[in-house]
Amino acid sequence: MATVITPDNLKQETDNPITVIDFWAPWCGPCKIMDPVMEAMEAEFGDHIHFGKMNVDHNEEIAKQYKIMGLPSIVLFKHGKACEKVTGVYTKEKMAHYLNRKLKEI
Repeated sequence: MATVITPDNLKQETDNPITVIDFWAPWCGPCKIMDPVMEAMEAEFGDHIHFGKMNVDHNEEIAKQYKIMGLPSIVLFKHGKACEKVTGVYTKEKMAHYLNRKLKEI
């Protein structure tokens, strides 16, 4: 299960070779569509990628900091630094392809 990310644990939880944080909101329909996709990605890639989730309703300042303009947004961190963001709904196949590419970069 993805770690719940808060302002208090953000730095600690992103201090990994690769961390993926799902920025979401409970009222967001596309976020609900992405939930099973992200759960599948965590099951497949959890040994190599750290996964987290951040509710933007409770963390507006952090969402602004990472320029979250649409939901769901997935922000990829490398060693604590945000380096990429993808927004929208992705299939399991497209998200797996994306994560495999990112793993090859480290």
